[in-house]
Amino acid sequence: MKRIQLFEFEDFQWFPSWMRKSMTNLIVVLHKMVGVSEVLAKLVAKVVQDKNLHTIVDLGSGSGGAMPQVLPLLHKNYGLMDVNLVLTDLYPDPGTVKKFNQGAETSIRYRETPVDATAIGTAPDGLKTMVNSFHHMRPAEARKILESAAKDQQALLIYEMGKNNIPLVIWWLLLPISLVILIIMVFFMTPFVKPLSWRQIVFTYLIPIIPICYAWDGQASLPRMYTLSDMKELLKGLESENYQWEMGDVKKENNKNMGTFVLGCPIPA
Repeated sequence: MKRIQLFEFEDFQWFPSWMRKSMTNLIVVLHKMVGVSEVLAKLVAKVVQDKNLHTIVDLGSGSGGAMPQVLPLLHKNYGLMDVNLVLTDLYPDPGTVKKFNQGAETSIRYRETPVDATAIGTAPDGLKTMVNSFHHMRPAEARKILESAAKDQQALLIYEMGKNNIPLVIWWLLLPISLVILIIMVFFMTPFVKPLSWRQIVFTYLIPIIPICYAWDGQASLPRMYTLSDMKELLKGLESENYQWEMGDVKKENNKNMGTFVLGCPIPA
C-alpha cells in the first residue's frame, strides 16, 4: 500500500474546534476556486438519478464542507428539486448544527446526534458521501466503512480532490517550498471566507497559526490519500453478486484532473 499514516492537526481531539472550523472555511474557499462543487454535483446527480434516491447523507461533514454548495447545483442544473441533504459527524459542533438547522435553506439539515462512518447502517437512509475525508481513516477503519456499506446495502460515494501520485522522497524534498506556497495562499484566500470572524483574521495575519496548520495539513494529506491501487486492496473480498464497486479518476469539463472517486452501490434483485 502506497499510503502512509502522517498526522494532521485537525485529527487531534485537543485541537481547538474554532481553529478546525477556520481551516475548513479555507477548504470551502479552495473548493469554490477550483470547481469541486460542479464536479461533485455531476457525480452525485448520476447516482441519485440511477438509484432513485432523494436524500444525500454526508459523513464527516465537520463545519459543512463541500456538499452544501453541491445541493443547489443539483436543484438548478439537474432538476433534482426533491433531493435534500443531511450533514453528519462523529462529533457534531453545536454551533454548526444551529447554523444549518436554523438557516433559511430547509433542504439542508445537520444531524445533532453522532454518526459513526464505520457503521453506515446507523446513518439515515440515502446516498452516503465522504468528501475529502476518507484519507483520515486508517486502513482498518477504511476497510470497516467499505464493509459496512456492502453489508448494509447502502450506496456510498467517496471523493478525494488530491492524488497520492508522486514518490514520497520527492514529496519530502518539495515540502518546504510547498508549505511556503500554501501559507501565502491562505493570506489571499482568507478575505473570501464567509462569514469572516475576528479569530480567522487575528490568527491568520497577526499570529499566523491558521496558515501554518492549514499548510501542513494540506501537504500531509497527500501521502495519506488512498491510491486506486490501495482501494483495490481494501476492497478485496467485498465484491458480491448483490453489491458492486467502481472507481476511477475524476475530470472537469476541460479534462483537467480533479481527483478520484470510489462508488459502491447495491444491485437490485
